[in-house]
Amino acid sequence: MRFFLRSRQFKIILAVLCAIILLTASFAIIGHRMSPQTDIASTISAPFRSLFTSVSNIVTDFFQTYNDGSELSLENSELRAEIDDLRNQLANYEEMSEQNEFYKDFLGIKETNPDLTFCDAALISRDSNDPYGSFTINKGSLANIKKYDPVITEAGIVGYITEVGLTSCKVTTILSPDITLGALDNRTHDSGIVTGNISLAKNGYCRFANLARSCTVAVGDYVVTSGEGIFPEGLLIGSVNNIGIDESNNSIYAEIKPFAEIDELRSVMIVTSFDGQGGISVDGGK
Repeated sequence: MRFFLRSRQFKIILAVLCAIILLTASFAIIGHRMSPQTDIASTISAPFRSLFTSVSNIVTDFFQTYNDGSELSLENSELRAEIDDLRNQLANYEEMSEQNEFYKDFLGIKETNPDLTFCDAALISRDSNDPYGSFTINKGSLANIKKYDPVITEAGIVGYITEVGLTSCKVTTILSPDITLGALDNRTHDSGIVTGNISLAKNGYCRFANLARSCTVAVGDYVVTSGEGIFPEGLLIGSVNNIGIDESNNSIYAEIKPFAEIDELRSVMIVTSFDGQGGISVDGGK
C-alpha cells in the first residue's frame, strides 16, 4: 500500500480527483450552474431531445389537425344536410304554390262553367318528332279519361286526347291539322273553324278559317270555342295576329296565336264531361 501511494498512477488519480473537486466547486460558486457531469450529459443529449421535441410537436399537430378536420368535416356535412333540407322545403313550397295557383285558375273556369268536370294531369314526355307538339300525360282510362276529351289550361284550349292507356294518354294539340274545332270571334261573333298546318305550327300559330267575306274580324280579337264539336262553348283559344284571303274558296282566314303556351306546358286539365258533350269533329283541313 505504501508503494502504491508513492506510485505515479496514484498521483495521476489524485490529480484528476482534485481537478474534479475544484471544477465542481467553481461551477457551484459561479451562478449555481449545473455540475460538469450534468452539463456534459446535457450537451450530449441535446440533439436527441431536440429531435424528440420536433417529432412530438409534429404528432401533436397531426392529431390536432385531424381532430379539427374531423370537426370541420362534420360541421360541413351538417350544413350540407341543412341546405338540402331547406332546398327541398323551397321546392315543395314552390310546387304547392304552383299547384294552388293552378287550381285557383281552374276554380275560376269552374265557376263560369259549372257543367264542366275536370281531371288534372302532368306532362311526362313530348314527341320530339311531331312538329305540332303532341305530348303524353300521366292519366289514362283508370282516371276516366276517354278519347276526344278536351285538354285545356287556365289560359285556353290545348288540344284533345287521341290515344288512351290505363295510366297515360296522348294529347294532340290545336297546332295540328288533325284537329278541327268550331270557333267564334268573341267581339263580332263571326264563326269559322280552328285548325292547324305545318307552316303555321313552326311559329306556334294555327288558323281560324272559313270566315265569311263579310266578316269584321280584326287583329287583336279573341277567338273562343263555339260549342260545336268536341269542345264546350266559350273557352278561350287565342288572339288574331293576321288576316288574309283563302284563294282556294275565296273566304277569309285569320292566323291566331293560342293563349296556351304549348311548348311551355307542365300541367293540364282534361275535361271529362260537360253539357252537350258527344259531337265529334276531328277531320281538319290540311
